[in-house]
Amino acid sequence: MYSSNDISIIRDLCKRYMEIATSEKHVKMRKRFRDVNDLKVVRPPLIIEEIPWEQMNYEHFLDCKCENPELRGMEYGLRVALFREKYFKCDNYIEPYWVVYKSFSSTGNGIDDLFREEVRDGLHTTIKSHKYIDVLEDESSLEAFHLPVITAYPEKDEYNVNHVKEIVGDTIPVILRGHGIYHAPWDRIARLRGVQPILYDMYDRPEYLIRIRQLYADAYKSEMDQMDALGLYEGNGSLPVLHCTPGYFTVPENAPNGGRGLGGTWYRTMAQMFSAASPDDLYEFDVRFSIDLAQRCAYTYYGCCEPLYDRIHIIKWFPNLRKIGVSPWSDVEISAREIKGDYVFSRKPNPAFVAVKVDTEQVRKEAEETVKACLKYGCPCDITLKDISTVGDRPENLIIWAETVSEVLDEYYGKE
Repeated sequence: MYSSNDISIIRDLCKRYMEIATSEKHVKMRKRFRDVNDLKVVRPPLIIEEIPWEQMNYEHFLDCKCENPELRGMEYGLRVALFREKYFKCDNYIEPYWVVYKSFSSTGNGIDDLFREEVRDGLHTTIKSHKYIDVLEDESSLEAFHLPVITAYPEKDEYNVNHVKEIVGDTIPVILRGHGIYHAPWDRIARLRGVQPILYDMYDRPEYLIRIRQLYADAYKSEMDQMDALGLYEGNGSLPVLHCTPGYFTVPENAPNGGRGLGGTWYRTMAQMFSAASPDDLYEFDVRFSIDLAQRCAYTYYGCCEPLYDRIHIIKWFPNLRKIGVSPWSDVEISAREIKGDYVFSRKPNPAFVAVKVDTEQVRKEAEETVKACLKYGCPCDITLKDISTVGDRPENLIIWAETVSEVLDEYYGKE
């Protein structure tokens, strides 16, 4: 089925990968990922994610040689990991095994199936422009709603694990892993309506918006129940990545179900479009619907690209809150003062600074603002550059960015 040359390429790359993954550097790195989520003030993990890889083939490092399409995909994933290690002076998610995720399907909630959009391609990037059609303008559209039905496929899992083992041989351990929680209902509702109709309905038809939000809460509760019963969640604080940030944590003694399954993972949520609304509206239309769901997990991580500095007091309604997103549009000083040492200050630097040509002084200033505020208020911190739509076909932009911010961390936290 596969040529000996293709297999040799994959196994050679796996060996190089494992040398990195088992190195003392990465053992310490993974411990630091856990430490920051355990609220220890350590050198902040520095991450780059959501990268326009189609613009990143620096020195032809990402050129693939496998002829088989499946193995070519595996090869590309390995080359991306090795690229990160070679060129980015930051922290990388490189674990000492090959992960196969558990298989399942969902019938969905019925409403999402109504989705319609118009799409325009971007230039030199996979990022696209989307115009969403309001398919929920008429309240009768909600008649399409139904609770999801989740089906697990353990026989497919067994096949997938054995299949990968046959390819990689004894070069890397292969493990089966469950999933985490990612519940962002307003992102999904906005795709069904567009943002503007929702903002109008906050004034004109608030009861209708609340009804929609309740349906999404009901559907996700059902999904969580089924996923957990089927053993599809990865518990014990062992998921390495939490929406581009470090995910490892030490399971608290009071974790639901002893930290197994759902009780040992994160509740990940946000309501980005409500940055245009008041803090009280954020609670009314989003937070209050998630609290009961979140309490079934070990910890909650709230926020993404929206500025939250003026509504952290609302987010603190989550009793198991552990991490808060601090976007490029957040007031860093106010955020640090509110977060203190009680939560993780999950900083998202501005991706516009790498879009054309890097101004190292600007990047340094932004990084110093973050670390000074976190040290002043005792905030555990991670730093993740993400949402990178373009680097202007200059892959060196990310290399320079990582070097610059790493130098700042060396200065304030000491070298690793």
